[in-house]
Formats: sequence, C-alpha cells, structure tokens
Amino acid sequence: MTRNAPRAGTVIPLGLIRPLVGKYSSRLIGGFVALLIVDLLQLGIPRLVKRAVDLLAHGLASQTALARSALAIFLLALGIAGCRFVWRYLILGFSRMMERDLRADFFRHLLTLDQPFFQKKPVGAIMALATNDLAAVQLAGGMGLVACVDAAIMGIAALACMAYISPRLTLIAVIPMPLLAVLTRVLSARLHHRFLKVQEQFSRLTEFARSTITSIRLLKAYTQERVQADSFSRLGHQYQQDNLRLARVHGMLFPVSGLVGNTSLVLVIFFGGRLVIGGAITVGDFVAFISYLYLLTWPMMAVGWVANLFQRGFTSLGRLDEVMKATPTLVDPPQPVSFPSGQTEISLRNLHFRYAGQEQPALAGVSCVIRPGEIVGLVGRSGTGKSTLCHLLARQYPVEDGALFLNGVDVNHLSLAAVRRRVAYVPQDVLLFSDTVAANIAFGNPGAGREQIETAARICRIHEEILAFGDGYETRIGERGVKLSGGQRQRIALARALLLDRPLLIIDDSLSAVDLETEQEIIAGLAAYLPGRTCLVVSHRIAPLRDAVRIMVFEEGRLLAQGNHAELLATSPFYRTMYTQQQMRHR
Repeated sequence: MTRNAPRAGTVIPLGLIRPLVGKYSSRLIGGFVALLIVDLLQLGIPRLVKRAVDLLAHGLASQTALARSALAIFLLALGIAGCRFVWRYLILGFSRMMERDLRADFFRHLLTLDQPFFQKKPVGAIMALATNDLAAVQLAGGMGLVACVDAAIMGIAALACMAYISPRLTLIAVIPMPLLAVLTRVLSARLHHRFLKVQEQFSRLTEFARSTITSIRLLKAYTQERVQADSFSRLGHQYQQDNLRLARVHGMLFPVSGLVGNTSLVLVIFFGGRLVIGGAITVGDFVAFISYLYLLTWPMMAVGWVANLFQRGFTSLGRLDEVMKATPTLVDPPQPVSFPSGQTEISLRNLHFRYAGQEQPALAGVSCVIRPGEIVGLVGRSGTGKSTLCHLLARQYPVEDGALFLNGVDVNHLSLAAVRRRVAYVPQDVLLFSDTVAANIAFGNPGAGREQIETAARICRIHEEILAFGDGYETRIGERGVKLSGGQRQRIALARALLLDRPLLIIDDSLSAVDLETEQEIIAGLAAYLPGRTCLVVSHRIAPLRDAVRIMVFEEGRLLAQGNHAELLATSPFYRTMYTQQQMRHR
C-alpha cells in the first residue's frame, strides 16, 4: 500500500480530481473572484486608517472627516462579509460536490473489480478509504485550497502595500521568513509519512471492528469477548500513538509560524519607530504598515495549516488512486460473440487453474462434458477443486483459452454479462441483506410476484417456516440474516437463485446446514422444477446425490471418477469408501 502512495517530491495523482475541477470550474472561478474581492477590500482598510491617523496626528481631523472614514471602513466590512459568504458557499460547496462524485466513482469502480482484488484488500481498508481518506481529500480541496490561494493573494498584496510605504522596512520585516519556508519543507515531508501511518492503522482498526461484529455469535460462543476487546484496545492504542506522533509534527507548524510573524513585528516596531522619529514615514504610515503586517501574518500562519491539509489530502489521494488504478482480471473480449441459443452444455477440456500465490493447482487436467438438463453432483474432500470449478463457471476468475466451453463456444469469446445472465450461483458463504424475506428472495428478480416467490420457497422447503415468522414474508431478517438459522439462510439463498430462472444452476455446498432428509427432498424437487436446465450440486454428503444423472468425484484437483451412484460404487474404491464411511456415521 505504501509503495504506491505519493512520497514527498513525487508526482501527485491529480488525475482523479482534474475532471471534477473542470466540471465545477464555474463555481471555483466565482468563488475565487469573491475571495479576491475580499482580499482587496481588506487591503483598503489600513489605507483608511492611515488617513484618519495622519489627520489626527497633524491636528487636521474633523468630526465629518472621521465619520467619513468610519463609514467607509464599515461599508468595506459589509462588502467583506458578503463576499466572504459567497466564496465559502461556492468553494466549500465545490469540495462537497467533489467528495460526493469521488465517492460515487470509487464505489462504481469497486463494482467493476473481481474476486482476486477483494481477496487482497480487506473490507475495513476499503471502508477507511471511502470515509476517512475521502474526507481528507475534501478538506484539502475545500479549506486547504482556499487558504492556499488566499494566503498567496494576501501575502503578495500585503507585501506590495508594505513596500509602497517603505521598501527598507519591508526588507527588514521579511528577514525571518526564509526560516519558515525551510521548516515547512522539512515538516511537510514528516507530515506525509506520519499521516500515511495513521490512515493505514485506521484501516486495520476498521477491519478488526468489522470482522468482530460480523462474527459476534462465534465470539460469544467461545467466550472470547475479553480477548477481542483487548486486541481492539491494542489497535486503538497504536492508532492513538500514531496520531500523537502526527500531532507533534503538526503542532510545531503553528508555533513556528507565529514566532516568525511576531519576530517580524518586533523588527518593524524597533526599526519602524526609528523611521517615524526620523521623519522618513508618518505615524499613519507606521500604523498602516503594522496593519499590513498583521494581514501578512495570516499567510505565514496558513503555511503550516495548508501544508498539513495538503499532505493529508495528497496522501489520501494516493491511497484512493491505488484502488482506482486496480483493474479486473476478468475483462470482456474485444469483439465478443453472441451466446449460442438453446440449452446450456458445459465442456471442460484439460482445464487447469491455480490461485494467485499458490504453488499447487486447484484444478489439474479436468475434462468432461455436462449435457443440457443434467443434474450433476460434485463430491470429494475439502479443497479438492469442486468450489473452484463453480467459481470458474460463474466467471469469477479468469480461465485459460481453450479450456472451458459453453454450447461449444470458448467462454473467453463471450462477454461476462452474457455468461452471468445464464448462471444462477449459490455460494458456500450465503449472503442475505438486512431486509424482508420476500425482498431477499426477489433480489435478482425484483419484478417477481408473491406467487413466484412462494413457489421458489416451497421447492426449497422453507415456505412453511416463513409463514411461521411474525410477519411472514414481510419479516425483516436482520444484518446478514442474523435472525435466521444457518439452514434457513441457505434455503432462502437457494430460493433467490431459483427465482432467477436461468439455464444453469450452481449450488456450491450451500445446503450443508440443512438436514439430510430435507436436502434430499430439495434436490429431488429441483429435477421437477428445472426441466431442461443444467444443475451442478456440490455436497460433502453423497446420499442426497444418489439420484443424480451423474456424480463427479474430485481428489487433489483432479477428476478422479464420474458416473451414476451405482456405477461409482462398482468402479471407484475411493467413492465406495467415502460413501460407506458416511453411511456408518449417519446410522
């Protein structure tokens, strides 16, 4: 993560925000015009004060003249207040719009990425990017940008006005300022490094909290609440320490800026007073010069603040850019062919597959043909490639050319959407949403009527249990279906897949929490409900698959044997032993 984030002295990834600057350029231009007017009006106040002081010093002041000066200052103050509101509304509004659009772009890009990316990037890290890092970019693009432009305009203009009054005194006043530039440069590099550590630790903290909440049942079952709380406290303590180290660097910027400003004031009072005594400048000039020096103090103070905001923003922008540059491993072919019409036939031709970072192949030399309308069982020990085959058929991972064919066409010549529209996939890790039972079943087919929803539920042997819930199909099931048993969650997920009514149904060991008798009833019901459709059922239990047209036996990523139940009992010692052991356990 840190390798791709922007280091001090490297190119900042502004490509993410450049289109947004163009999109909202009218707001920015209007805001900066209002900001420029504010600064120009502020520069006029010391001139009016100078005139009034000189009139008083020379005994030429009248009530009318003083009233005019006071009224002019008041009108300038009104103009400053009005224009200040305008620039805050326009520029800070731009930063919020930029944040909104960046978050939307970030989310849309996440939806284009596939399984390999999410296996490497924890959910907590992604959540931190979508919250903390985007907030840092927004702050840099709002108040940071304003402060930078304002400090530049005010600093240059104030120096010009000071030089107009006394070039010599101006040179004396800016003597301490190079020190500020050097210290800001040094501290900015440290700010970047330490803020990066803060954001990375926040990602770890967020991921730990997420994983704890999602596994709260397991934690309570194993009485690990105190252990998790202690671990969270350690992560929180490290986050606090990283923030304190950041605060120590950040805390040095404002005192240094203030010291430089006050040192300039000391020099101006000492040498400027001598110029007044010598008659080189008037008392009014001296008062105006100090007023301009105070206006210059804000740019000097802003240097530290802006450096902090920009370093935070650029660091976060680099972290976001790392994700935005990630590309899916699965992409559509340049010229996809049309999906052949008719029922779905699957052909595997010497299929090999290895997960990234793994030495052993998950699938090795698998060849077979699954004909349309077949219900095929996949059995074998854990980690033998059954789920991997399901992932490849669902197009969640890339497949080498010439290894997987649908209706005689290489899947790499078909668009991803065309394949996925023909597959209903029920994964091992069932995911339900915090919504009603009916909404979860109809998730992939929101236009389905209640009769269709209930039909799918009946096939999955969950209809009667749903009716027993407090609000039936309108019962809200909680986060990830926390109010349901494991078997209920699995059957609702299967009903959701059935409602899609697609040519290929893949059930990836997603009936493991259902009792043996119910699983047998469900699989038997599928044969009647899915005439002409192909169905692959992964199961560790052989008994529910005895009536399948074909059973494929996997071992160490290879297709060890295939046939119907009777054929495998007669020809496969591995299958026979596996079946016998299961029968003995269930007696």
